[in-house]
Amino acid sequence: MLVVVGTDKHPFNRLMDWIEGWYAGRAEPPTVVVQHGSSRVPDVPGATAFLGHAELGGAMAGARIVVSHGGPATIAEARAAGRLPIVVARDPEYGEHVDEHQMRYTARLATAGEIRLCRSAEEFHRALDEGLAAPAAFQIDQAAEQDRFAAREQAAARVGRIVEELVRTADRRRGVR
Repeated sequence: MLVVVGTDKHPFNRLMDWIEGWYAGRAEPPTVVVQHGSSRVPDVPGATAFLGHAELGGAMAGARIVVSHGGPATIAEARAAGRLPIVVARDPEYGEHVDEHQMRYTARLATAGEIRLCRSAEEFHRALDEGLAAPAAFQIDQAAEQDRFAAREQAAARVGRIVEELVRTADRRRGVR
């Protein structure tokens, strides 16, 4: 299992509490790597402040379960590694971030079925237990995810070309070269 909080300067101690509570309640806990960033060091073997990008990618690829904060890049990397991430969004009410963008973003992804969003310790513990009992439920088709990403990139490129052509046309009409 991999738990990732990213590199934000705000501590995410709530997630550290949740993972500690879950880990302590297991008779035979799994191997867990917790990248805790600026959060307090959790009482879980395998806690490290930061992982390099290559090390993080390898850990994601090897993990049966990936837990993530609500950062778009981390979620995208987990999905690209073939994992349906269990996500806990940082909440500014707890000093975990400057605004609610992670909460809004993850709510949309959860509605689309792209993440498993947990808003309470109980939901989080249940998701971890489900992930251990049925890891396939937290795996996604890596090739299909890469195809979706490529399709999004192609759509963005098409929009870019359309906008560029509209600007060129408008410039010609105004006599701008």
